[in-house]
Formats: sequence, C-alpha cells, structure tokens
Amino acid sequence: MPDACRHFIHPALIMKLCSEAIRSLFRNEGKHRGEATVEAVRLVSASVKLNDCQLHPDVVEVCLSLKFDEDLGKDESKEEKLKPKKNKRYQNRDVTKPSEKKKIKKELLSKARQEVHADLRAVSFTLDPKEKKMIQRETLAALFETYFRILKHSMNTSNSRYKATSVFPGGSHPLLAPCLEGLGKFSHLIDLDFMSELIACLKKLSGYTDHQGEIPPDNTLSVSERLQCCIVAFKVWRSNLEALNVDLQDFFVQFYNLILEYRPDRDHGEVLADALKTLLWEGKQQDMLRAAAFIKRLATFALSFGSTEAIAALITLRHLLQKNTKCRNMLENDAGGGSLSSLVAKYDPEAKDPYLSGALATVLWELSLLQKHHDETVSGMASNILSMANLNATQNPVQLSSSNPLEAYKDLSMGRELSKPTHKVSQTLKCKRKRRSKEFVALSTDVLEKADCTVGEDELREKLQSHFAVLRGISENERLRTELNHALSSINMYKEYKKQKKASKKSKKAAKA
Repeated sequence: MPDACRHFIHPALIMKLCSEAIRSLFRNEGKHRGEATVEAVRLVSASVKLNDCQLHPDVVEVCLSLKFDEDLGKDESKEEKLKPKKNKRYQNRDVTKPSEKKKIKKELLSKARQEVHADLRAVSFTLDPKEKKMIQRETLAALFETYFRILKHSMNTSNSRYKATSVFPGGSHPLLAPCLEGLGKFSHLIDLDFMSELIACLKKLSGYTDHQGEIPPDNTLSVSERLQCCIVAFKVWRSNLEALNVDLQDFFVQFYNLILEYRPDRDHGEVLADALKTLLWEGKQQDMLRAAAFIKRLATFALSFGSTEAIAALITLRHLLQKNTKCRNMLENDAGGGSLSSLVAKYDPEAKDPYLSGALATVLWELSLLQKHHDETVSGMASNILSMANLNATQNPVQLSSSNPLEAYKDLSMGRELSKPTHKVSQTLKCKRKRRSKEFVALSTDVLEKADCTVGEDELREKLQSHFAVLRGISENERLRTELNHALSSINMYKEYKKQKKASKKSKKAAKA
C-alpha cells in the first residue's frame, strides 16, 4: 500500500475510533468506578493546554457525553443545615462508661465491620455516595478548567498567527464551539463565584460595544460563534435565577445587531433558530419597546432570506405579538397604523439599540409581501399573523404550529431535503464518464479527515491493482488501435498506388498502338 494512501486514510479512522472509545468510557462509569473518567478529562485538559487550544473540535466534544448528578452543584454547608439535628437532651445525657470486656468486644465488632465493608467495596463496582460525589467534583473541576482556558484563549483576538496557521474546523478558534455547547449543557453546575466573570467574558466574545459612535473591535469570531455566546449567557442565567443578579440587556442589543450580519451561505441557520428560541421565545414577557424592535427586524429578516430562516423568524414574531398585544397596532396598514406613542417618533432601521429604533411608529408591510411567498408554509404563517389585526387583545389566532423556532427550522429543513429530486445515472453512463474524464481534483486534508475510511489494507491494494490494470488495458488498447489504423491507411495507400500504376501502363500501351 502506498505511503500517501496510508497517510490520508488512517488519521481520520484513528480519530473516530478514539472518540468513540472515550465516549464509551464516559457512558459506562460503573465498570471503572469513575476513576478512569477523571484521568481522561485531566488528559484532555493537559492536551488543550499543551497545544494552546489548537486541536480538533472532537477532542473537547467528547466531554459532552459526561454525566453528573443534579445536586452536585449544591453547597455542602446548605446541605448540612438541612440535616435534622439531634436532640440536645440525648446528646448531653451522661452515659455510663462501659467495662473493659464490652469495650474490647465493640472494637472487635467495628474492625470486623470495616473489613467486611472493605471486601464488599473491592468486589462491587458501586461507589459510596461520598466517594462518587468527590470523583464527580474532580471531573467537573478539570472540565471547567478546560472550558475557561478555551474562553480566555478566544478572547485574545489580537494574536493573528492562528488565523493563518489553523487547519482545524472552526478557524482560529476550533475548540470554542464545543466549549460553548458544554457550558450551556452544564450551566447549572457552574460555581456562583465565577458567574460574573463568565458573563463578562461571554459579553466580550459576542462582540458587544456600547454602540455610541465607537468603532467595533476586530472580532475574529464568526456570527454563529457570537450567537452561541448569547445563547450560553441566557442558559447560565436561567439555571441560576435565584442566586444570579445580572442584567442581560447588552446581549439583547448584540443579538439585535447580529441578525443583520447573518448570511445563510456562511453561517449556521440552526444556531440562529436556537438563539431566537432562547432569547425571545423562552422566558418572561419582553418589554414593549424591545419587543416591537425585534418584531420589525424579524419581519425584514424573513423577507430577505430563505424559507427555513423565514419560518423561524415568523414563528418568533407571532409569539412576540401574542405576548405583547399593544404591538399588534403595527399590523394595521392604514393611516393610523404604527401611531403608538414611544420615545422615538420616527422609525430608524439603522439604530443599534432596539430601544432607540422607534419601531412602534412603523407598520409591518413586509407581511403583505410574505403572503405571496412561493413556500406555502411561509405564506400561511404570514396570513395567520396578519389575521391578528382583526382580533381583540385577549384573542389569539388559530395555531398553525405549536413548534418553537428551532423545531420549525429543523422540520422545514428536513422536509426540503426529502423533497429534493434524486436523478439516477445509469452504470454505463458512469463508466463512460470515468473513461473520458482526464481531470483529477485534489482533496484537502479536512475532507479526507472527515471521510469514513473503513477500507482494509488488503482490500484497498486489490482495488488499486484492478483499477490500474483496467487503466493499463485501456491505454494498451488505444495504442494497438492507433497502430492498426496506421497499418490500414498504409495498405489503402499501397492499393491506390497499384491502381494508378496499372492505369498509367494501359494508357502508355494505348498511345503506342
């Protein structure tokens, strides 16, 4: 087998097998009592530190398979306070001192119990609750150490050398996406002492500025990564509502501006739909001015992009109108529409702050155009929203779908994939194209690493031998055909020469006679 094939096939296969092995290790903690899990997470943390966060995303993504007890993040002092206290009368009661024989007997019984417990612990794979909690806390500490190191590394956007040298998926910050996903999953286990620092870090990574004429910093993060920062901030906040007192208005402002920066051919629509669900769909009722600004921006967004993004935006828009009945005045396209009083008398579509946009002074004319959309799902949703203008404040239109923005985006994306026509090409036509084609495309290392290379060495050698044998046969056949054509043309020329010679002889004889 050639060295080039060995170099391109094995790394992707080894990476896939290693990832599956580590995930299996995390899922089956009963077989090793959790000790191997702690060691594996510590090795991942050491590898991230050693390579300066420039690793394949799968290195950190495997940690999403970890499982922790729900009460792991609770404070031990609170748990001790909740324990029932013993009666002081029984505690202070004088106990008669036991005799020497009874004392020796008790010591022997306690030693025997300890030996029995030690033997049972050695035979069984189950851990004591205290030991299990200690191991899980060590694992969690190593995991969050890795996550915070990745966040701090991502904040150093001035270091541009990774921008050019990074060959992993995710650009200059390949580990940021799985890190943010892990923080969102384990947000309820984060220590409260680090909450404010984490929120400040996420705000900086999202690219937030005060938008008061300040030039925005050179942010190397993509729009999808900045949206994920906003999502994680809200998940952390909702997981710790009782203890965390943080104003997330800045994240709403940043999300309001990131909607305009979204591009479907460059960014991930599923992340945007998740942001719509987390920031606008879930949680408490939005402020009227902020809700009106997002309603207007989502209507403009739905008119500008594809069906999947449009349906996620329209479902969120309808939800905001149901929660904020005063904003339904924006649905009236007559002279009185959009005349609700606000701080700003005129709508400013380029405003950076949703509170200063003046969206209540405008109307949702985009919905009239979306009624004529080529996709029936989008046009039906637009008509359903427009019907809210004729309803009372306490009434809601008939629900076309109870899905949230993320579910609607996934459903429509899957439906479009299934509805794509599949053109089958005959086998003979494929063979002809293979024989005629003389151009070869060099695949990048990223494509080769992502490919599932499960072909064995012997099977690959046989396929290569048969392939090149066919190529040699084709080239030999072409060479023989050219020689045959050359021989046939020579024979034809010789026959023509004989005919001309005979004709010249006859003409000479006729002239003599």
